[in-house]
Amino acid sequence: MAIAGVDFIVNRTDLADAEIVPASFPGPGELADGDCLLKVDTFAMTANNITYAVAREDLGYWTFFPHPRDGFGRIPVWGFADVLASAAPGVDVGDRVYGYLPMSSHLLVRPGRVSERSFFDMAEHRQERAPIYNQYAFTRSDPVYRPEDEAVISLFRPLFTTSFLIDDYLRENRCFGATSVVLTSASSKTALGLAYLLAADKSHGASVVGLTSAGNRAFVEGLGCYDQVVSYDEVEAMPVVDTVLVDMAGNADVLARVHHRFGDALKSSTRVGGTHWAGGFTATGPLPGPKPEFFFAPSHAQDRIKRWGGDGFQARVNEQWARLVARLPDWLEVVEGRGQDATMRGYQETLAGAVRPNEGRILSLWD
Repeated sequence: MAIAGVDFIVNRTDLADAEIVPASFPGPGELADGDCLLKVDTFAMTANNITYAVAREDLGYWTFFPHPRDGFGRIPVWGFADVLASAAPGVDVGDRVYGYLPMSSHLLVRPGRVSERSFFDMAEHRQERAPIYNQYAFTRSDPVYRPEDEAVISLFRPLFTTSFLIDDYLRENRCFGATSVVLTSASSKTALGLAYLLAADKSHGASVVGLTSAGNRAFVEGLGCYDQVVSYDEVEAMPVVDTVLVDMAGNADVLARVHHRFGDALKSSTRVGGTHWAGGFTATGPLPGPKPEFFFAPSHAQDRIKRWGGDGFQARVNEQWARLVARLPDWLEVVEGRGQDATMRGYQETLAGAVRPNEGRILSLWD
């Protein structure tokens, strides 16, 4: 018998136009050999998810969890799910997994490359995308998993991996010879993770400067990760020194102002996220200094996995993650929302930028 559920769908050209619609999923007796049905439990809702929705089409974030309604799709999220039914060897009913999920009540996957630690969804439409998005980790064998950490894992773990990769990228390039690293949207979770890593090991030799809104300044200063915190209205007064820009905001105006302020003193300009997506991504007119380059974390991750091996890569991330987790309770207040109304409200508030910098939203379509 089919299982009734729901999908949270979003108009791809008007992100505020969102609905929760009925959906049907195959029940235990209807699964094809090799398939598995996950019941999506909880997931994080952050500015990173909005970045998925507004990112370049060729990055393919809308293709992971398509929806049949024309012009609509499901925004990917990171969270936890339970195996509700399985016809896949090595994946058992009751297993709990962490990974890339749709905003839906359920997800049908086709597990492959099953190991003691994880499996990959081998659904045909996902195979052209980076493997890091297709892997589901079993909580029972994750060395850094604790049930009480699920909220911070969903909120920070995927973003921290990006932070880790940018830190590695900057160190490999010796910060491009710069004496200052400027992070926009300094209160964002990806920026916070990167600032933490840069502050924990100062061998890169650069000061870490956080750019943030005036309203978030006190929070960012209180983190203790930045050598200096500057509000956006002070950009034109910043001292011009050799600088690397890591742009988490994705705001064309902020990007242009930083480029015009530093000019040729800007040694590298890396675009990562879109926390201020509503301001537009594309700068109008030419920018002085280096051309902004988009940092696609999965590509850098694959390079490091080839160099260090899968276990070696994960061990490096886990080592740094374990240290960060100990600090997160001082910085983060988890706010949970259960049920369809709470999920819609949490999404719309995140979209509108109405979430406090010290707040982490965990949502579930289940009451």
